[in-house]
Amino acid sequence: MALSKSERRDRLRYRIRKTVSGTAQRPRLAVFRSNKEIYAQLIDDVNGVTITAASSRDKGIGTSNKSETAKEVGKAIADKAMKAGVEAISFDRGGYLYHGRVKSLAEGAREGGLKF
Repeated sequence: MALSKSERRDRLRYRIRKTVSGTAQRPRLAVFRSNKEIYAQLIDDVNGVTITAASSRDKGIGTSNKSETAKEVGKAIADKAMKAGVEAISFDRGGYLYHGRVKSLAEGAREGGLKF
């Protein structure tokens, strides 16, 4: 029997999470993509806390193009991470393909100064 889209993504997400983990020095940048918005969080898995977060729903973020909006979210999360003293991260694409909005968010984070 074929898996649904969400079940397939969950399997991929769990497979990725087996290897990708975040610490206080190198947190995990987790991406969630809905049909309309995109969200990013920096997570310290050792202590189980979210260091900072950014989304396309934040004030000052958002254009007509979803990919451009994702790039702005990436820059915003990078800016917040720098203020929190984080420079290196591990990227968790959350079961999504590294393409489109997810790739734009990663490029925006790199432009903002995050290393991964």
